Amino acid sequence: MSPTSPSGPAPGPAAAFRALHHADEPLLLPNAWDAASAAALADAGYAAIGTTSLGVAAAQGYPDGRGLAGVRDATLALARRLGGRLSCPYTVDIEGGYGGEGERAAERVADLAAELASAGAAGINLEDGLPGGEGLQPPARQAELIAAVKERAPDLYLNARIDTHWLTDTPPPLSATLARAEAYLAAGADGIFVPGVAADEEVSALVAAVPAPLNILFAPGRHTVSRLADLGVRRISTGSLLFRTALGAALAAADSVRTGRPPGGEEVPGYARVQGLMGRTGRTALRRDP
Repeated sequence: MSPTSPSGPAPGPAAAFRALHHADEPLLLPNAWDAASAAALADAGYAAIGTTSLGVAAAQGYPDGRGLAGVRDATLALARRLGGRLSCPYTVDIEGGYGGEGERAAERVADLAAELASAGAAGINLEDGLPGGEGLQPPARQAELIAAVKERAPDLYLNARIDTHWLTDTPPPLSATLARAEAYLAAGADGIFVPGVAADEEVSALVAAVPAPLNILFAPGRHTVSRLADLGVRRISTGSLLFRTALGAALAAADSVRTGRPPGGEEVPGYARVQGLMGRTGRTALRRDP
């Protein structure tokens, strides 16, 4: 028999993950790229684990953000490895959903979401940036994808990522971001993620205007967890930072063996550098390093 609390059975992973977005402190979500990194982060006591699409893609020899079938397969395989293995809930970054084009695109995205839920995932991260950095999905079309996912996998926490501030150095007015947020929440999204926002005043404006948990991508040197908490952010993601830091540490360790000098103070490889190793894309030149 499952252990119970005085108020009844313990919540499942999806319910527990959802509750973490409404706790006293924001959810600090480290992003893993394989089973070992996820297990290590869970063992370190983090309340939940996310995946990073760049880390998962690059670990398999693919560039990020292209909607490639190989990355979809690797993402699903990782989710299945994590199911039942972690001591905490986990959420999966699925880029734009790997649905492709055509009338069945929404159905294919929903199919993947259902598979991830069956594997044990508590949530997904679904972005509206088009593959290859070729602009943004029309809001109405992205809302269709969100609605299809929530119909097939209603318990999954769907974090709707809005790329208005991610794919360009000159983002549109914040009102355009808020209009997308409104459409995505109406379609069933549970939270809103706006990577690329760093200024306190913009974060505060989003928190005030979005009636759902706001997720911000941690920007080293510009953010602190305590400051984002003060601003009302409910979820703080590390994105590809941990994967790129691990890659930098590997390079430093290899160099220390070669030179006999101890590693230390090496620069973390940027997003564009990792993408370049996998094959440069149009999106590489546009996306900023988190």
